[in-house]
Amino acid sequence: MSEWHGRFVWYELMTTDAGRASAFYGEVVGWQARDSGMSGMTYTLFSAGGRDAGGMMTLGDDMLAAGARRGWIGYVAVEDVDASAGSFAEKGGRVHRAPADIPGVGRFAIVADPHGAVLALFEPGGNGDGPPPQGTIGHAGWRELMAGDLETAFAFYAEQFGWQKAEAVDMGAMGIYQTFAPRSGGPAIGGMMTKPASLPMPYWGYYFQVEAIDAALARVTKAGGTVVNGPHEVPGGSWIVQCLDPVGAFFALVAAQR
Repeated sequence: MSEWHGRFVWYELMTTDAGRASAFYGEVVGWQARDSGMSGMTYTLFSAGGRDAGGMMTLGDDMLAAGARRGWIGYVAVEDVDASAGSFAEKGGRVHRAPADIPGVGRFAIVADPHGAVLALFEPGGNGDGPPPQGTIGHAGWRELMAGDLETAFAFYAEQFGWQKAEAVDMGAMGIYQTFAPRSGGPAIGGMMTKPASLPMPYWGYYFQVEAIDAALARVTKAGGTVVNGPHEVPGGSWIVQCLDPVGAFFALVAAQR
């Protein structure tokens, strides 16, 4: 799976109301939801176009007490999850959940970069299709880090995942927005910038691809979500909007047309 190293391959929603969240994303993104059938836990799979797009699990009281929060987490494929988790810790990051097996699926760990932004590492357990092409409707279309510091964060992730600098966009007073591509090449898959001072902590955000942003925005508000930023046109001509779902999880949408 070395060709997947450094690519985001899964997205998982942690929520306190799975029923409400499932209905919301079904309405807004068009996902179909089904139980995964995993033994010993309830885990929902979201799919679009006949292909799995992400998953969802409910936060229990014990998880909330331990500091878990509602939100999305992205999984990045690595060749050796134990070695990668160790490297995160060695280079100033943190391991929130030690590497563990998901029977029949793979091995994962929950980590944070040196500034505290959380994501997951994932070592696939078998052959699979890999991430869908960029821009596939109903799937993640962009990944974005609001970093503690752009320069040091990019250096950290470049060392961990082999990410390469792609286009850099000058955002004026907000600084540089640096896009990145996987080590295997190809188009940019995400971007990062130093977070504004108004944001309390660094975080990763995920943009799900829809056909048209205004229609999707209308679905967000109708289904009980909240728009917090946008819509905006971004370099390259795409349109984005950032939102909260009805349970309070942050997410974003991206579309090729308004």
